[in-house]
Amino acid sequence: MAAIQLPALFADGMVLQQKTAIAIWGQAAPHEQLKIISDWNKRPINVYADGDGAWLARIQTPQAGGPYSLTVASGKDSVTFTDVWIGEVWLCSGQSNMEFPLANQGKWKTGVENDEQEIAAAHYPFIRMFNVAHAAAKTPVQDVAGRWEVCTPETAGHFSAVAYYFARKITQETGYPIGIIHASWGGTPAESWVKKRVWQQTVVPDLRLEDIQQPWSSKTPTALYNGMIAPLIPFTISGVVWYQGESNADRPEAYKRLFPALINSWRTDWQSDFPFYFVQIAPHYQKNPFIREAQLYTFECVKNTGMVVVTDAADSLDIHPRNKRIPGERLARWALAQVYGKKIAYSGPIYRSMKIEGNKIRLFFDYACGLTARGGSLKEFVICGADQLFVPAIATIENNTILVYSNQITKPLAVRFAWKNYPRPNLYNCAGLPASPFRTDQWKKGEVHSKMGG
Repeated sequence: MAAIQLPALFADGMVLQQKTAIAIWGQAAPHEQLKIISDWNKRPINVYADGDGAWLARIQTPQAGGPYSLTVASGKDSVTFTDVWIGEVWLCSGQSNMEFPLANQGKWKTGVENDEQEIAAAHYPFIRMFNVAHAAAKTPVQDVAGRWEVCTPETAGHFSAVAYYFARKITQETGYPIGIIHASWGGTPAESWVKKRVWQQTVVPDLRLEDIQQPWSSKTPTALYNGMIAPLIPFTISGVVWYQGESNADRPEAYKRLFPALINSWRTDWQSDFPFYFVQIAPHYQKNPFIREAQLYTFECVKNTGMVVVTDAADSLDIHPRNKRIPGERLARWALAQVYGKKIAYSGPIYRSMKIEGNKIRLFFDYACGLTARGGSLKEFVICGADQLFVPAIATIENNTILVYSNQITKPLAVRFAWKNYPRPNLYNCAGLPASPFRTDQWKKGEVHSKMGG
């Protein structure tokens, strides 16, 4: 008789999503009857394996708490998990800025600011992290390698820094146990993280995966979805946190199609419209503003998403800025406000519309309470007329709108803000959250000239 087997996600020390019917599944002998017994349920749940030995059940979970035990048993075998906590489970994924650890591990994994002090203070037994081992696969696999680890100074050094700060902020504000499933891989494009059908429908409909001649790698379309995401489904999660886009910066128009498709397809796979919060990539001398615009577009057109702006936590020469507390805690703001009902500001100003007023343009924003220029007058605004030649502009705040003009432009047509590879903007709202870069026009790249020399 086959022994009872469950995916690696089900293990001692795990965190399960609270107040819902969680999925639990595995393998057993064909047609075998199984009982799922938990400390929090008065009655066991019965389930039968199918002819191939596969089984799946859903069990109701209580509100956050623990520790509990969970047992899956048949007539001849049983598996028991201990130190099980009920709380909030989030999947954290993306490329290197999500993978970037708390501790300095050499090369690009240089650790966060004040890493030694941060790690020494990382006593958070209610934070558990499951690091999914790197795995690229040609077809979807059934399981991942990894284990749940309790957040301590001994373990936290190799935790994803963004995921750690995200989890720390939420557990501090809510008291809930937080389970992080961390599945990221540096240097990978979004194409690696989507299933075959999505990739083909949104990017290259006429290209077959079989025609790709490279060694199958982390950068191959669908490879990481197959090896690191598909086997997590349908483990019940509260939502997704994402930090990726640097590897798609040279293809922003394709990213406008691919990123929304990725979000929607993951939701379809999990059969849940869970929140999906992401970081707009940090300014860098090699990364053009069009990729940040593609991320802003995704935020604006895909429901239940949240975007974090980090123009004030960037490094012009290093694509891996060490300040990961800012993106992690700003991601947590979205969750605290939208999921956990906290009265907290969660977004910086987002451009909404414009109005031409004589030789000036007035800009209107969402999340604009208490617009302010930090450290002096507003910077990084440019304006143009019909010739599409942008020049530096004067910008002033008027009752949560911004008036933009230049003495060189008598009939203004469009405004851009922080529209360069590495801007240094200073527009914030009253919560101290920065405004997203934007433009009011939709002219194609290469159509526009600038008197600013860049």
